[in-house]
Amino acid sequence: MELQNDLLLRVARGASVPRPPVWMMRQAGRILPEYRALRAEAGSFVNLVRSPEMAAEATLQPVAALGVDAAIIFSDILVIPEAMGLPYELIEKQGPRFPKTIERSKDVEALLSGDAAAERLEYVYEALRLARRRLNGRVPLIGFCGAPWTIFCYMIEGQGSKTFSKARAALYRAPALAHRLLDRITETSIAYLERQVEAGAQIVQIFDSWAGALGPEQYRAFALPYIERIVQALDPLVPVIAFSKGAWFALSELAKTGAGVLGLDWTITPAFARAQVGDRIALQGNLDPCALYAPPEQVVRATESMLRAFGPRHIANLGHGVYPDTPLDGVRAFIQTVKGWRYQ
Repeated sequence: MELQNDLLLRVARGASVPRPPVWMMRQAGRILPEYRALRAEAGSFVNLVRSPEMAAEATLQPVAALGVDAAIIFSDILVIPEAMGLPYELIEKQGPRFPKTIERSKDVEALLSGDAAAERLEYVYEALRLARRRLNGRVPLIGFCGAPWTIFCYMIEGQGSKTFSKARAALYRAPALAHRLLDRITETSIAYLERQVEAGAQIVQIFDSWAGALGPEQYRAFALPYIERIVQALDPLVPVIAFSKGAWFALSELAKTGAGVLGLDWTITPAFARAQVGDRIALQGNLDPCALYAPPEQVVRATESMLRAFGPRHIANLGHGVYPDTPLDGVRAFIQTVKGWRYQ
């Protein structure tokens, strides 16, 4: 089926476009009243993720309500450790918790990985098939996974953390174990994304949410090589966006992984990023999510300033996911400003 709006894919592949495409990380979520109603019906976030019908509906809601240029499948990065053998629960207002964590080599060897783990995530693939069919070519459908280092953090810590000191300590105390676990997460992530593409994803994003917890040396040893493996496996199939929050020091190396798009958080200026990666790669981002709390006229000015700074080969987005209590007026001002922009 021919896409009616292929701006995102064109930018990712290096083609010229009249304006930047726009979507938002976490766009399918609590900013939308219709999502809150769906979440209440599901009873829990995990139930919503595991229901293909509901997940597909949540995926499409921001396309209809906000007019974004892409849909991203409604799921969670933590389905990967769950499929590998570490189930999680989501505690309201606290975040994810893993009753069991990885502590020693035998824990790693007991995990499923690769195809065996990816086969457990059929509910995600069915949600993708439903969403792709219901989109009916309106906009592209984005698949995603968490980067191996970010998933590693949760599997070691068992929950979110301000420091991820247990995960970071493991890189020093047991580097061989760390590499073994990262390798198995990577194998599973590749198999998972390949199945997402088969089910209908037209572009994929790798979320390295906790990249900024590592210093440059540790990032280059324990994060970057595994992202590169995923990119190299998926790039022949679909464009790949790599988003490593906080890894400003590794932009030039991320540009060499083969990813067609690099996501930027709001602490990086477009000029700095472009100087690091050159002109051949698209950049995505990077409005501070808190800018959307401002009055709409201020959101418009901030968005226009961002668009001018990036210039062409840009996918407009926030520098991280949209926050749950963000006012819809700010969200709409951001999206409509991008959609009204034209390159001269």
